[in-house]
Amino acid sequence: MTSIQDREKAFEAKFALDEELRFKAEARRNKLVGLWAAGLLGKTDGDAEAYARDVVAADFEEVGHEDVVRKIKADFDAAGVVRSEDDIRVQMIELLAVAIAQVEAG
Repeated sequence: MTSIQDREKAFEAKFALDEELRFKAEARRNKLVGLWAAGLLGKTDGDAEAYARDVVAADFEEVGHEDVVRKIKADFDAAGVVRSEDDIRVQMIELLAVAIAQVEAG
C-alpha cells in the first residue's frame, strides 16, 4: 500500500470512530436530559429511568434533536411544568458537554 492509501484508510477509520463517539454522546445526552425532565415531572427511580429511555427513543423519529424537544415540551405542558423549548435546548447543550466527558471516560 502506498502512503496515500494508508492515510486515506486512517482518515476513514478516524471518521468512523468520531461518528460512533458522536452517536454515543448524543444518546447519553438524551438520557441525561430525560432524567432531568423526569425529575421536573416528579418521576423517580424506575419511572425516571423508563422516561429517560422514552426520550432516547424519541430521538429516532427524525433527524436532529427537535423531536426530543417536542416530546419533553409536550410532557411538560401536560403535567403543568412551566419550561420553554429554549429552556430544554439550553439543558441539552449543557448536558452534551457532560455526556461527551462521560463517553470519553469510558
